[in-house]
Amino acid sequence: MDEPRTVRGAWRARVITLFPEAFPGTLGLSLTGKALDQGLWALDAIGLRQFGEGKHRNVDDTPAGGGAGMVLRADVITRALVEASEGTPPDRARWPIVYLSPRGRRFDQAMARDWAAADGITVICGRFEGVDQRVLDRFAIQEVSLGDFVMTGGEIAAQAMIDATVRLLPGVLGNAASTEEESFSDGLLEHPQYTRPAVWDGREIPAVLTSGNHAEVARWRRAEAERITAERRPDLWAAHLARKR
Repeated sequence: MDEPRTVRGAWRARVITLFPEAFPGTLGLSLTGKALDQGLWALDAIGLRQFGEGKHRNVDDTPAGGGAGMVLRADVITRALVEASEGTPPDRARWPIVYLSPRGRRFDQAMARDWAAADGITVICGRFEGVDQRVLDRFAIQEVSLGDFVMTGGEIAAQAMIDATVRLLPGVLGNAASTEEESFSDGLLEHPQYTRPAVWDGREIPAVLTSGNHAEVARWRRAEAERITAERRPDLWAAHLARKR
């Protein structure tokens, strides 16, 4: 990737991947892409193959103890991490190092907020059967999962997580209030949204939303958010009730 002009101190994502050409991908579109062009955040796609072993730049080997598939080598990942860590703070709160893995902690809005509050992040996109455990232990790398399913690699998950983080950075979204009302901002799913035409297919916008009574609108939205959360995500609803006790 060409190095874009970046605002001094801007949040930066460094992605270690076998497929650097996959980036910026969807991150180069819409508001995240505009913010990237404006230098409000920066993206470095670090190709793993360049750190491989031997003539063919091998990055993986067979699993110790036997079994199917291949495992990314600790020495190869380490060389990539050394480059990715150049100029970054050692404090993991300021600069997390993350390995995308289905066995990791599930990514959520709270994690996105923590990452957005950091200086940047390094993301390792897994492939094959994963990464040698020794490098994860040696560098205290946090394992994170996009969800309870398995993908062929971490690139799509990385883009999803970075998108969720970048949109929380100052100046990326035009209206900061939009992040305060959306799903998961306070532990609830978002209320329904409506716009013109006032009547469509015989269905009207709820009268309260066109009443001009902002207090009633706020109460309706809160009640709808609670109803939808209770119906669709009982886990979130239970956590919400627990926090109110």
